[in-house]
Amino acid sequence: MIRQFKIFCKNTEEYIDIDGGDSLLDIYETMQTRLPINPICAKVNNKTENLSYPVFGPKMVEYLDASSKEGYRVYIRSLCMMLYKALHDLYPQRRLLVDLSIAGGYYCILKHESDQPIDPQLVDALKLRMKQLAEQDITFVRRERLTTDVIEMFRKQNLPDKVRLLETSGNLYTVFYKLGDVVDSYAGALAPSTGYIKNFDLIPYKNGMLLLGPDRKQPDKVTQPQPQEKLFKALEEHVEFNKIIRIADVGELNRVIRGKHVPLLINVAEALHNQKFAKMAADIADRYRQGGARVVMIAGPSSSGKTTSAKRLSIQLVTNYIIPKVISLDNYFVDRQHTPRDESGDYDYESLYALDLEQFNKDLRDLIDGKEVPMPTYNFETGQREYKGNTLKLEENNILLMEGIHGLNPDLTPQIDPAMKYLVYVSALTTLNIDDHNWISTSDNRLLRRIVRDFKYRGVNARSTIARWPSVRRGEEKWIFPFQENADAMFNSSLMFELAVMKEYAMPILKQVPVNAPEYGEAYRLMRFLDYFESIPQQDVPHTSLLREFLGGSSFTY
Repeated sequence: MIRQFKIFCKNTEEYIDIDGGDSLLDIYETMQTRLPINPICAKVNNKTENLSYPVFGPKMVEYLDASSKEGYRVYIRSLCMMLYKALHDLYPQRRLLVDLSIAGGYYCILKHESDQPIDPQLVDALKLRMKQLAEQDITFVRRERLTTDVIEMFRKQNLPDKVRLLETSGNLYTVFYKLGDVVDSYAGALAPSTGYIKNFDLIPYKNGMLLLGPDRKQPDKVTQPQPQEKLFKALEEHVEFNKIIRIADVGELNRVIRGKHVPLLINVAEALHNQKFAKMAADIADRYRQGGARVVMIAGPSSSGKTTSAKRLSIQLVTNYIIPKVISLDNYFVDRQHTPRDESGDYDYESLYALDLEQFNKDLRDLIDGKEVPMPTYNFETGQREYKGNTLKLEENNILLMEGIHGLNPDLTPQIDPAMKYLVYVSALTTLNIDDHNWISTSDNRLLRRIVRDFKYRGVNARSTIARWPSVRRGEEKWIFPFQENADAMFNSSLMFELAVMKEYAMPILKQVPVNAPEYGEAYRLMRFLDYFESIPQQDVPHTSLLREFLGGSSFTY
């Protein structure tokens, strides 16, 4: 006897009668005339599921298309499996690595062949095969088996990275997908079939190829590649470093952790940071002695580690006989009644025009000219800028140093000679992969940092931080990312071991997000992601580490 019950559809705000065991796709087909979207996945009780998910009891369901954040992830994961299937069909002896998120797409290389540019004809052949797969509308078949059985499947298919990951995961069962004659695993749901994935491109890029999905703002069009030469170079340097120390994915990291080699790993990663700060300081000192670089501006997105970067760069500058004087951009906020408002009518403190640009530039010019300048203080309680008698003057071997989100925007300092400025872009550019077909999002890395910091120092729970994150990301897209290529130096603040340390901090905080909250799905996804990692105790992290800005226990004062 088939059991009947009701589910609540959030899209239409109504209860719907269904038969037990119906899939989400079956249910959608009974109501698609009332639901004017073409879903690629759905949220079930706030967790993202694929449309083959069978419903056996009352649930709250929200259907999502590819324009949603969750739907876009499903689209890209499905696209990656199609690329893997195409490579397996045409060049079965070659191995795919989805390496980096860059230039508006996903940089892919043929593993062990990355020192030679990829043949454009090979790229064209792969793209044609992917188009054929889309036209054939082949089902992505979801399966779950004992992890030991899945390991053997991956071993037979020559996927040692996935074998390593599963051997160190400790999970009894593992979800995998079949597409024709290939099997693969992904960090989340896939589309129902390849017929859903028709809007994409694959083009030669550097020594590999760039996989491009739909434009998030215009889903009927493909994302156009963006020039990010400096960012690519910064990422590639860390990829090469990963090769040297032989840790390119989470499975390899877990083996190092289990092998009791954590202290050496941490010391090497921290030494790389020191080397980068020392190089930047030497470059600044050289420009200073040639008559330039009187103002050092550090910019980057939220939770990238700008504050600690400024402090550690300051120390390296002192070793080059240059004494930095720090200016806070926050002290140049306009009085609150003049602050721009966002589309919701709230004060937009992330806008460039929340700053008094005229006064700021006048003060900078006067300081560079050797004048003594009264320095303002912004009173956040009254929303007014105040002068309390503080002054600043640059003496011999002094430079100005400031950090803030607008540092790379040329409209911040249009009246200052570019030769007088040295611009630093800081971001957590994660170069560790989960496995060859699953990358780690730079945004996820920063979000986890912010969740831990907000909870520890600001009394803000994970639910609130997750809810705020889309707004933060919109601000970054508008005010930070368009200007990152203006940087004189790019500093990658990520540390290879950090997510293994962050796990013990973040998991208890994420578990506090209630199941009935809209933010639960994101919290659940992050917990599943962290579950891949073996833990590293925080006491192994040096007190000077940039990671301490978020964990606490830093030797720096914030």
